[in-house]
Amino acid sequence: MNSKTKNIINWVLAGLVGFIFVGSAISKLTGGEEALKMAAGIGLDANSFRIVGIVELISIILFLIPRTGILGTLLLAAYMGGAIATHLEHNQSVIAPAAIQAFVWIVAVIRFEELRFRLLGVKNA
Repeated sequence: MNSKTKNIINWVLAGLVGFIFVGSAISKLTGGEEALKMAAGIGLDANSFRIVGIVELISIILFLIPRTGILGTLLLAAYMGGAIATHLEHNQSVIAPAAIQAFVWIVAVIRFEELRFRLLGVKNA
């Protein structure tokens, strides 16, 4: 596979991750009825939920920028870890946040050679 094809695949996968998180962040920032209902269900007020949306948006922006992508990966991993913990605390299914967490890591390992090398010991994939 040539480098142009790899680059396209990397950006498509990153775009999918971006689509997931940007949509979620916008929902939190706009304060839609469904989002506020979800926030109330986990004990957050509207302002706190907006702050969560801002953190989510900053994290995905950092993930999408190649130079800060590894930092963004770590922030998204922490964010999704919090989502998993919140789901566990409220007796909700953790399948969706765990699947998103796994997808973020898979995309990050594919996208970032340094991360792939440090985690798997593989230079080129």
